[in-house]
Amino acid sequence: MVRPIPYVDLAAQFADERATLERLLIAELSEGQWIAGAAVAELERRLAAQLGVAHVIGLNSGTDALVLGLRALGIGPGDEVITPPNSFVASAASIVAVGATPVFADVLSCQAIDPLAVERAITPRTKAIMPVHLTGRMVAMDPITALARSHGLRVVEDAAQAFGSRQGGKFAGTVGDIGCFSAHPLKNLNAAGDAGFLATNDDDVAQTVRLLRSHGLADRNTVTMWGTVSRLDTVQAVILSHRLDALDGVIAARRRNAAQYRELLDPRHVFHPAPVEDQFDSFHTFVVQVDHRDELQRHLADHGIGTSIHYPVPIHLQPAARSLGHRLGSFPVTERQAGRILSLPIHQFLAADDIARVAATINEFFR
Repeated sequence: MVRPIPYVDLAAQFADERATLERLLIAELSEGQWIAGAAVAELERRLAAQLGVAHVIGLNSGTDALVLGLRALGIGPGDEVITPPNSFVASAASIVAVGATPVFADVLSCQAIDPLAVERAITPRTKAIMPVHLTGRMVAMDPITALARSHGLRVVEDAAQAFGSRQGGKFAGTVGDIGCFSAHPLKNLNAAGDAGFLATNDDDVAQTVRLLRSHGLADRNTVTMWGTVSRLDTVQAVILSHRLDALDGVIAARRRNAAQYRELLDPRHVFHPAPVEDQFDSFHTFVVQVDHRDELQRHLADHGIGTSIHYPVPIHLQPAARSLGHRLGSFPVTERQAGRILSLPIHQFLAADDIARVAATINEFFR
């Protein structure tokens, strides 16, 4: 029987670190400080140092990083925020959650938002641009920040999939006004549940987000603004701090796997955007674009190879987005890609033989 190749392998990750995590978690639980413990502040300090920013605020999800970040920037009802329609729904949903309107701009062949489409989408109501660093590959930020400066707009980086990615020496999430990260279990830096964090150099934004994440409480009895509960759990902070130590190795393994895919996959049938000079991709996912995508996915499944699709239905065509007035044909590049994209296994527990088998199975399908 052929050994299956799973799309993700969280069980292997836990098995690899079980003894250490058990020791760390028992020690933390024994302390009894399960909310806002010292481990949270230490993780925030380490993340800020790694990213080279003044502030990192731990939160309970990447979605809340976007929502609270938008609120801290003063974005709300009547405002518009430009973002791509090919992201996970959280990007647009966070804009709706603060009462603003998501305005979509189509994407390039590499799935990154098109700066020319962003420029065309700017109106007098536009208050921010939300580029999404999809798949661990950064959007070209220079034209985005130039547009923001010329129109007086904020830049909110959705870096949920891109912790560790770099462009021109700057980390994803540190170029704009705020960077929003997810530490969902499927991310490269992953918790054992929902978790996220926000990065910024703006002292006022940081202070506001810290208040918003804990009911606006300046102290136990003083509520300075209406907030919510979005604290990063101490237990998750312990897990993330441990996994941060291993992250360079995780990303290096994913980059090796990506390089092997690029070497082996037949470019006549399989498109993957070429590496960009002075850009370091962290490969949260490895997404190819192919004809006959659904048939290929079934063929791979028949051969024990797990895959996924990120994402088969663009946000503007989701039932929740009907009120925005879009239809099939509104964003043709995004829509064409939605029928061709396929995410291949890329995780750090794959062997070179696994990558070779996936590539050979794909090439065989097209032959």
